[in-house]
This record gives sequence, C-alpha cells and structure tokens, in this order.
Amino acid sequence: MYALAINGSPRKDGNTAHLLAEVLAPLKQGGWNTEMVQVGGRDISGCIACYKCFENRDERCAVDTDEFNPVLEKMLQAQALILGSPTYFTDVSAELKAVLDRSGLVSQANGVPFRGKIGAAVAAVRRGGATHAFDTINHMYLMSQMIVPGSTYWNMGIGFDKGDVRGDAEGMTNMRHLGAVIDWLGKAISERLDSYPRP
Repeated sequence: MYALAINGSPRKDGNTAHLLAEVLAPLKQGGWNTEMVQVGGRDISGCIACYKCFENRDERCAVDTDEFNPVLEKMLQAQALILGSPTYFTDVSAELKAVLDRSGLVSQANGVPFRGKIGAAVAAVRRGGATHAFDTINHMYLMSQMIVPGSTYWNMGIGFDKGDVRGDAEGMTNMRHLGAVIDWLGKAISERLDSYPRP
C-alpha cells in the first residue's frame, strides 16, 4: 500500500514536514510505501473553474502549465493521503488550497476515484486557527467520499521556528497515533475497497 503526504508549507524541513514525517513513521514500519511531496512554494495555481475536467474525464486537470498534474497522479495512486499545512490566517497555504480545489473537482468529474481512500489532515500552528485549517482539508475529503480517521486530538502541532513542533510532546504523540490508525484502517479495508457503496 502507498501513503502520500503532501506538505503545503513553503518552508522545507519546517514544522509541517516534521509532523507529516511523524505520521509516516508507523506506516513505514507497517510495510507501506511512503512518500512526502512538497507543494508549498511550487508553481501550483488555483482552479480557474473552466470545467474542462468534466469534458475530458481523463483524471487530469486541463490546466497543464504548472506543477499540479504530477501531484494529482500520485494522489490517485495512493491508498492514504495525509495533507499538511501551516496555519495562515486560520487557514491552509495558498498552494495547498489550490491542490484541494483542483484535485477535488477532477475527482468529482471522473466518477470520484478518491472514494474509499483514507484522508488525514495535519496542521502546524504558532498559536491559534489550526482547527479551521484542519477543517478546510477535511472538507475536500468528505465531499470526495473518503474515510477520515481520528486520533487522540485534532491533528495539530504547536511551534514557530523550524523544528519547534518536536517539543510539542502531545502533538507528536498524536501524529504517531494517527499513523498507526491509518495503518490499521488501511489493512482493514484493503480487501473491501471494490465494494465501497456508490450513490
């Protein structure tokens, strides 16, 4: 099985990356193939509402002039998606919002291939607003008929400077537990995904 973490932070090796790595650790131990992709700071623009994806139905965004489609390909291959973002004015980064909007719409246009995949949201925060960023990510998952597991708390870690979240013991414990839950859930549903109910 393949778990993809998407880092919406433009800061390489920042707090969001530390949190996502902690989620991936139990999955690696459980035998999953894991990968972390950085979208923060990359050339990924927002959805332009052209709706060509509904005409083409080729599991791609019709806007092929930026770096989005290679990320979407990985999302479609994964059994578990863990999307993480820093908290910017109580929401996700612009690049991650673009990924959410475009991937969600392409999924809707193509028979909802995200249906039955596992989706987990992670937010890094200095002080407040993380639950709103957490909700923003989960909204796409829920609209896409994905399975959203819980953990010991909202999936957030507190810190400002790079690596500060490693000092948030509760946050790091939550991330490891989230990874263990995704591992358990993925193995529990792997043989039943083809029977996921369709509307």
